[in-house]
Amino acid sequence: MTNDLIAKAAIDRRMAEIITPVIEDMGFDLVRVRLMGGNTATLQIMAERPEGGIEVDDCARISTAVSATLDVEDPIVEAYSLEVSSPGIDRPLTMLKHFEAFEGYEAKIETNELIDGRKRFKGVLAGVEGTEVLINVEEGTIGLEFDWLVDAKLVLTDDLIKEMLRQRKAAGIIDEDVFDTIETDDGSEED
Repeated sequence: MTNDLIAKAAIDRRMAEIITPVIEDMGFDLVRVRLMGGNTATLQIMAERPEGGIEVDDCARISTAVSATLDVEDPIVEAYSLEVSSPGIDRPLTMLKHFEAFEGYEAKIETNELIDGRKRFKGVLAGVEGTEVLINVEEGTIGLEFDWLVDAKLVLTDDLIKEMLRQRKAAGIIDEDVFDTIETDDGSEED
């Protein structure tokens, strides 16, 4: 199911309909799709494994498969560039499971209508309860219906960066033994 967090505009939703089966058949989740204007339009696709994470080679495989499908379907009239990437560290949150996975981290959330006089909320994610996203803000913990959300993303913090690096190391994705040794000003070496 595609929601407005994954695909906002009508053309984005059409792209999601076409590419979601391709991406899911390859074992990945579609995180977000946007057709962005400019001199040459760019179709930006963010994807990841269901348990999180994606590598450059995975992005290349998705790009090849999606490109072939789009060549057949031909939904975009003008010339465009295809860009496939990970969601990044300060990633968009587009599924309920993202709000659970990143509980304890700072996020910015925007709703489609005013809630207690505001649409924008910034605070620490407190998980999910049913279909409500819980967030700790200055006034306390509030619940926002997932369907009310029009934008949500993590805030880049030192803690978030440390956790992402820790997860990559634990998964064996980062091997510090292949990094160069750092030479300090006094001539000593550090790892």
